[in-house]
Amino acid sequence: MTAAADSTTYGSKPWLARYAPGQPSSITVEFDSALDMFRAAVARDPDGEIIRYFDGRITLRELDALTDAFAAGITDAGFSPGERVAVYLQNVPQFLIAQIGTWKAGGIAVSINPMNKERELTELLTDSGATVLVCLESLHRDVAASVVPGTEVRTVITTSELEHQTRNDPRIFSGVERIACEGTVDMAGLLERFAGQAPPEVSLGPDDIAFLTYTSGTTGPPKGAMTTHRNVVFNAQTYREWVGLTSDDVVLGVAPLFHITGLIAHIAISLLIGAPLVLMYRLDPAVTIETVRDERATFTVGSITVFIALMNSPAAEKEALASLTKILSGGAPIPPSTVKAFKAAFGHYIHNVYGLTETTSPSHGTPFGTEGPVDEASGALSVGVPVYDTVVQIVDDKGEDLPVGEIGELVTTGPQVVVGYWNKPEETAKALPGGSLHTGDVGYMDADGWFYIVDRKKDQINAGGYKVWPREVEDVLYEHEAVREAAVVGVPDEYRGESVKAFVSLRPGKEVSEADLIAFTKQRMAAYKYPRQIEFLDEIPKTVTGKLLRRELRGR
Repeated sequence: MTAAADSTTYGSKPWLARYAPGQPSSITVEFDSALDMFRAAVARDPDGEIIRYFDGRITLRELDALTDAFAAGITDAGFSPGERVAVYLQNVPQFLIAQIGTWKAGGIAVSINPMNKERELTELLTDSGATVLVCLESLHRDVAASVVPGTEVRTVITTSELEHQTRNDPRIFSGVERIACEGTVDMAGLLERFAGQAPPEVSLGPDDIAFLTYTSGTTGPPKGAMTTHRNVVFNAQTYREWVGLTSDDVVLGVAPLFHITGLIAHIAISLLIGAPLVLMYRLDPAVTIETVRDERATFTVGSITVFIALMNSPAAEKEALASLTKILSGGAPIPPSTVKAFKAAFGHYIHNVYGLTETTSPSHGTPFGTEGPVDEASGALSVGVPVYDTVVQIVDDKGEDLPVGEIGELVTTGPQVVVGYWNKPEETAKALPGGSLHTGDVGYMDADGWFYIVDRKKDQINAGGYKVWPREVEDVLYEHEAVREAAVVGVPDEYRGESVKAFVSLRPGKEVSEADLIAFTKQRMAAYKYPRQIEFLDEIPKTVTGKLLRRELRGR
């Protein structure tokens, strides 16, 4: 089968025409760089709020000045265009100051998970060759201080989560205090010292790298995806057009800003449309619900675990979330039962989207205003149809196209696909031959053009020669009223080679026995699929973005 852009099999064009008739099938990238995108927003509405952080407010004019000062400060310290700035922060305003300021200095931002410890931080600083590190004071004390001396980092800029707000909510900031970090530059002092200054003008083009976004490392060492300015602008526009976002919207920042979802669906979309981005440092369900109510947040993208947490919060009230009408979820499998329960509780449908770090967030989405189908055989919720200008093939192990309905690997081609991995030409050639991304995700497309993700190739369980996909078993477990979260892995079995084991956490106040839960699944799926063992945990281990850490569970 062909994979042309207007293909009736794989391309986005026919399916958008069918399911979203008001949508364009193609979009033109409007800016040469994400920095130009930001500057356009400043020019349109300089006094418009762009960041809300508890009781703190930052306008576009103020953010422009702060990022000028940051860029001037690091340039004065010897930073040169093309160098890298590592951003090791939680969801705080300083993240945007550092990222935009890095672009103004002609640099590349490197997003680092604030949960990373010494080994991971060393690995990412070494791989990226970052010369500047921006981090929280607590992260410097606990992690970075012992790591930096062995890297290329010349300048360490520290800051506090207490900056840019005065509310100091004890649910968020309990135990947080300012820390003196010897040998570092205080960001507030830097911004004050270089206030009113700007670095030499730089010219960034579509093919220049905006940031390195490191893969989660669930399948091996993290790789730095080289995300270009074209990638960033294109998928910011994708979110805008897909959902119909305008400057009247309010973006709720529930995804980690270091992750590709936070970088595009929070930061980039806010800069594109000039809408305020609401930040909360860390996710607390009760605080999040209050924030939605108080800030009248309208749009967000988060993992399904975020919405599970909101539903199970004692503070959950339909009225409090009334404004949050534009909800997308990606990054982790979505149980159809959870989408149904959330809509019943709050009246809002959670639209599934799908993408990877290497696709700069979405490559697929459920057209806004429609509800994705659920596959009758597997119970999987569709991840949608390809977004604008995007072609997705389903291929077999030889790379040959498979017919409709056949399960194979997804291969994605489009303007959002990154150009490769930093300093890893062999990995780039393997994953991105000819510029098409071999995702490692297994799925299929139905006759109506909807795509379904079955699982990761590596997670398939071989039970006596039968293939079992963990997601199918997990979706069945989610149908039980007592189950809050579930993760399924294969464990060694002398007879079958592997058998199915489930790890389950329960909803507050709910109880169910292992035997009853096994019986529940046995009634609903083939004999080789249902779990032979169930272990109850208080919490299922996940990455910060909500992906299940099956590798950690297998290690048990």
